[in-house]
Amino acid sequence: MRASRLLLAVPLVLFAGLAAVFALRIGSGADREAIPSALIDRPAPAATFAPLNSGGPGVSPADFDGKVTLVNIFASWCAPCRVEHPLLVELAKTPGLTLVGINYKDKPDAARAFLAELGDPYERVGVDPEGRGAIDWGLTGVPESFLIDAEGRVRAKHVGPLSAEALEGSFGAAISALLARQSEAAGS
Repeated sequence: MRASRLLLAVPLVLFAGLAAVFALRIGSGADREAIPSALIDRPAPAATFAPLNSGGPGVSPADFDGKVTLVNIFASWCAPCRVEHPLLVELAKTPGLTLVGINYKDKPDAARAFLAELGDPYERVGVDPEGRGAIDWGLTGVPESFLIDAEGRVRAKHVGPLSAEALEGSFGAAISALLARQSEAAGS
């Protein structure tokens, strides 16, 4: 009889343990959109992307050399992409920061219409119609943004739409730190 009571208590104890772990994680104040990535501190993926506009520039790892680059993976069908887009347009005005877009699993005409309607903050836009290149980037969903330093290394990843809060947090701090380092290097 005593053993059966212990067996009944096991699920309750496991549930209480999991609830405690979740409560600690939620209450920790950690940035829930700052998801660890195997790419952090490694060279940007070698994937190249054809240009969205014929005759325009596509995207390749060589584009990241010598400048701080925010790579934003977006799609016209993505509602959160539409929400973050005005912030990207403003970020594009940041001295020393280059924005690059990768259009994910989208129709080119729809992507061009999206950028025509909302503004095109990107220095270059590549297309990933099948989503194969995004696999190299470790994409978990759109939108996602990656911060690349002047040496072509991934320094930060942000999952979900960029927001003022994200730019006030660790992702924005990473942008500021890289721009400051770039400015110091240019001044020396």
